Amino acid sequence: MSLNSQLFKDIPHVEGELHYLAPTAEKPVNYTYEPPPGIPQRSGKYEVHTLPIYDARPIAENVSLDQQGFALVGQHSTVKDFYDRDEVRRVYYPEAEEFLKDLTGAQRVIVFDHNLRNAERAKQGDQGIKTPVRGVHNDFTAKSGYSRARAVLEAIGTEDPDELLRHRFSVVNLWRPIAGPVQESPLAVCDAQSIAPNDLVATDLVYRDRVGETYAVTYNPKHRWFYFPQMQRNEALLIKCFDSEEEGLARFAAHTAFDDPTSQPDAPPRESIELRTLVFYAA
Repeated sequence: MSLNSQLFKDIPHVEGELHYLAPTAEKPVNYTYEPPPGIPQRSGKYEVHTLPIYDARPIAENVSLDQQGFALVGQHSTVKDFYDRDEVRRVYYPEAEEFLKDLTGAQRVIVFDHNLRNAERAKQGDQGIKTPVRGVHNDFTAKSGYSRARAVLEAIGTEDPDELLRHRFSVVNLWRPIAGPVQESPLAVCDAQSIAPNDLVATDLVYRDRVGETYAVTYNPKHRWFYFPQMQRNEALLIKCFDSEEEGLARFAAHTAFDDPTSQPDAPPRESIELRTLVFYAA
């Protein structure tokens, strides 16, 4: 279903400042670690655009992972401490895999990594804790969706990765608060149907041992932005970051953290976890 302007023009919205990549002729580069002297952490210039970000709760039943590229779902977890990486891998990974299999009808789901975000803990130097990302982006490209999937399958010893990759699969982020409600730095998602192919700019993501590729995004006034205010610990946001199906389905749902103007100045920092998953559909 396409979201027409009539459907959401009367729902509440906030005005949010979103950071877009300025048009560039050179391929941008982002480093995940402190780069060598004289090299910037992130190349490319970014520009701020103030846009309406609509409250998607009133239209939650009208959005879907395969049409708009995002969806709000309820998800209970038995994890007691999301900051315990062992518990997350031992308990939350299999929970999420079964949850997404049931939800999507997938043949197989593989969780292959996760990120924890808490700006306060990150500033204190907690190992592995990151700050919310404040730049419009998508985690994978048409190229890196395949390359990352192949690397994951080979790493876990899949007998015939080529066979799996011949059929439809997607990369889906499962994003949720680990303390709620979210009051600071909520996540905004862009309706994938409002994103033109030329808006997506392939960007090198440099790790110490490899180079990945993500999409930065340039501004387009047709972009339609949404968020789910006051998300709770038992709610999760699904975000489509890649789909091997090239026609008729959402492939790339851009997203970013933003400053909610209704947030109180003393609001606690957002605490969240995002899982990256490979979702393989029946052949």
